[in-house]
Amino acid sequence: MRSSNPVFSRRGFSRDNGYAGFNTAPQAGGAAVGTQGSPYAQPQGNPYATNPYAQQGLQQGAPPQTPVTTGRMTMDDVVLRTGTTLGILIVTAALAWALLPVDDANIGRSYGIGIGAAIIGMVLALVQSFKRTATPALIVSYAAFEGVFLGVVSSVVDNRIASGAAMQAVIGTLAVFAAVLVAYKAGWIRVNRRFYGFVMAAALGFLLLMVVNLLFAVFGGGDGLGFRSGGLGILFGIIGVLLGACFLALDFKQVEDGIAYGAPKEEAWLAAFGLTLTLVWIYMEFLRLIAILNSND
Repeated sequence: MRSSNPVFSRRGFSRDNGYAGFNTAPQAGGAAVGTQGSPYAQPQGNPYATNPYAQQGLQQGAPPQTPVTTGRMTMDDVVLRTGTTLGILIVTAALAWALLPVDDANIGRSYGIGIGAAIIGMVLALVQSFKRTATPALIVSYAAFEGVFLGVVSSVVDNRIASGAAMQAVIGTLAVFAAVLVAYKAGWIRVNRRFYGFVMAAALGFLLLMVVNLLFAVFGGGDGLGFRSGGLGILFGIIGVLLGACFLALDFKQVEDGIAYGAPKEEAWLAAFGLTLTLVWIYMEFLRLIAILNSND
């Protein structure tokens, strides 16, 4: 189960239809609940067929056993790893906020450290994304460096542009997470090939426009093409949040599939990695939106 963020995913979706809630267990004969007609309905279509625990559950219809005896990924594993990763990110962000002041005398140094941490975090994320197995040290290190960057950027926006912006961005991120989770579990969001293809195309187009805008800003000065300021900036900020919500749906689908098909327990780290990437994306888009709205006042 790879990260479902389109930029980092190395495994596409193979389930075209059917809906199953969290903790769906495979039924006897190899098909998981809600996967009739899916390529994964046959044992040879199981992406974890080489995992003996997955084969045991899929081919014999055995009920899930405890993680100690099966080595399968569970929802508890995903929650624990995600909580660990986000906890490290929050702690380092808080430390960066407290120890890297953004007053006139120190903002240059603090922002430089934040940008350096962002670059290191991006490199670590790319390395993990192209690995076939989860490396907890890489994921935890990514969270730590990303937290430093978020702490500095949040402090800059909160103290110099819009007081309370960081808390507003946190609340917005949590609201999007809760809304997508409810919608996904209720079956209002169906993640299939068409959904995945749409999100992939939209994400690539969005990132391409942002890169072009950045290049124009670097070489032409000002705000580039204006995609990150004014009315266009607000529009693209909203689009960015919506894309983040789509990423969350993809992440939930990957977690669901991993549990249903007996993914190894270590895959929970990849689930935590994908969820952390997505939540950081949404938070940054909210923070950018708040900054634009206040700068236009």
